[in-house]
Amino acid sequence: MRIYLDHAATTPVRPAVLDAMLPFFGDRFGNPSSMHRFGREARVALDEARERVAATIGARPDELCFTSGGTEADNLAILGSWHHVRQQRPAVVTSPFEHKAVLATVHEVAHEGGEERLARVTPSGVVDVADIDRLVDDRVALVSIMWVNNEVGTIQDVPRIGAIAHERGALMHTDAVQAFGKLPIDVKTLPVDLLSISGHKVGAPKGIGAMFIRRGVHIDPLFHGGSQDRGRRPGTENVAYAVGFATAAELVIAERERECARLGALRDELQRAIVAAIPDVMIHGAGAPRVNHILSISIPGIDAESLLMALDLEGIACSAGSACQSGSVAPSHVLSAMGVRPDLGNSAIRMSLGSLTTPEAVRHVAQRFPALVNKARDYSSAQSSSCAIRGAA
Repeated sequence: MRIYLDHAATTPVRPAVLDAMLPFFGDRFGNPSSMHRFGREARVALDEARERVAATIGARPDELCFTSGGTEADNLAILGSWHHVRQQRPAVVTSPFEHKAVLATVHEVAHEGGEERLARVTPSGVVDVADIDRLVDDRVALVSIMWVNNEVGTIQDVPRIGAIAHERGALMHTDAVQAFGKLPIDVKTLPVDLLSISGHKVGAPKGIGAMFIRRGVHIDPLFHGGSQDRGRRPGTENVAYAVGFATAAELVIAERERECARLGALRDELQRAIVAAIPDVMIHGAGAPRVNHILSISIPGIDAESLLMALDLEGIACSAGSACQSGSVAPSHVLSAMGVRPDLGNSAIRMSLGSLTTPEAVRHVAQRFPALVNKARDYSSAQSSSCAIRGAA
């Protein structure tokens, strides 16, 4: 039995999305910048896709810029807006448990002579709004706080944080990659100026995303060489993927309430079973509002790699923190920001539910998990003993 519990990393392309895309790999292959019939067909499809994706977040079509994904959208939002005003407002405020796409970009701001300010994070996994209030002044160009943390699933108070930014004359950006399709988003009422979303988290292919840019907000492009997308993102547009993203976005929004309720019930069932079988397990973010599809846990006495190997051999796919964090020997920067001990940070795994998650899959994982934890503990204990013997020698 193969069970996929890594939907926060990526999701399978939905059949309806693939069907919508296929014509644009064949007969409707035109360049949307060309004036002939082939180009006009592509242009119409691209414009319609932009309108459809924009509608799912309450935006106007001209406020939506297609990107290659959430990482590019985050880079464009932060660097593009900061470059435009850096002489007057050199600082950017974020938190230490953002996605690496945000943190690395804010580090680049500092590398280019700007100022990086990091707000505190509470042990429950919520950005301290009072600290945001302390950090934002008339030197701050932008505040960037992700809406839903991709590792622990905690929901940040983006409306309050955005209001603080606007009170001080700063722009507000939120990485809404994990929030899109899970929380209601309406940029008409939300105090954000820039918002990032990604297609492959909601059933579209990898390689397509979008950024909301509120009318009147100026950003400098990261790329140069064309006038596409009003000069904000030059380059020939990926029409097929934009059409696929539009289809996936409409489907995930139409199903949101029903699917979130289903996943919440399954996540809670899985969490109860794990807590009952392993009393010393730590549930990260349990004291804060969380989205329904992410369960992040640490188990004392094991390392995440051992447990993930045991799970994988059993046909169960999970991740250590985020997919971007996997492969790193350091504890998750998200858990470190929350004050989690390094040994528990090194034992953290994330289970994320989605379209492939069934009640049968959850019951199977709940049944097999205690034995797999014991196997991982035995392996970790043996490794520790081996290291101790080598050290003594």
